[in-house]
Amino acid sequence: MELILSIFVVIFMYAAWSSIFSIGKWTLEFSPPLFLTASRMLFAGLIMTGYLLLRKRSSFKISRKQLLSLLLLGVFSIYLTNICEFWGLQHLTAAKTCFIYSLSPFFAALFSYLHFGEKLSRAKMIGMGIGFLGFLPVLYTQTGSEDLLKALGFISWPELAIMGAALCSVYGWVLLRLVVKDDEVSPMMANGTSMLFGGALALAHSFFIDSWAPTPIAAGHMGSFIQGTIVMTLISNIICYNLYGMMLRKFTATFLSFMGLLSPIFASLNSWIILGEQPSWIIFMSTGVVSIGLWVIYRAELKLGYIKKSEPAAAA
Repeated sequence: MELILSIFVVIFMYAAWSSIFSIGKWTLEFSPPLFLTASRMLFAGLIMTGYLLLRKRSSFKISRKQLLSLLLLGVFSIYLTNICEFWGLQHLTAAKTCFIYSLSPFFAALFSYLHFGEKLSRAKMIGMGIGFLGFLPVLYTQTGSEDLLKALGFISWPELAIMGAALCSVYGWVLLRLVVKDDEVSPMMANGTSMLFGGALALAHSFFIDSWAPTPIAAGHMGSFIQGTIVMTLISNIICYNLYGMMLRKFTATFLSFMGLLSPIFASLNSWIILGEQPSWIIFMSTGVVSIGLWVIYRAELKLGYIKKSEPAAAA
């Protein structure tokens, strides 16, 4: 019963998380990506660290090694991930952005090979190949704004930015696992401090390249910007970030990545409701193909012993 409840928690987590793409695209109408990232992350980081300061001050006793790990987590998981994501989101639909983010499990398999020495078996490579083929139809489908930002053949710069965000995000989860398990830092402390570091870096970057007059927020839209930032912060930073950290203690990262393939479907429904973007049958079809590829990888990891059948355990 506890396992079934945990699976429902994972489904709820991804349903809520996928709404961030639609809410974020709406909020970007009032603020540039860097300032939105800075505001959201600093706000969330202050809430988390403030709570720990009041309730569990012992969490702040961290070593120099732990501090370095948290700084790296802030750079990759917060700063680089979010500025790439929100810049790309300005030019893509919310559903397409979320779908490209589904590259994360394949990057996770690559990092597991590089970082933890897990084998890239023939079955894994076949699964990654199937997943890549599943992405091609979505990459071929482009809007007018994407055509103006072509990078390599049929791939646009916004699409490359989202791929970069997925890559940095996965490496951030690898760092989070090391910080939480090996360095024994609580998920809330790790997330809170990394958000403060990453948010401060984004704010400094925004100060130098955005137009501050007196802030980068569009005139007359301060209320809308604050509303979008608060909703995004509560859903993603406060609820989902910490739920993911908790679920890593119950399930493998591979299993969580597999469940994450529900996100493009939820994102399509959310963008239809929030932004009026019509759901694309191509995204639904490609999600099915990518799911097959990831299932092949999942089965290969199960066979190699990286995933235990008897009990869920956190693994890369």
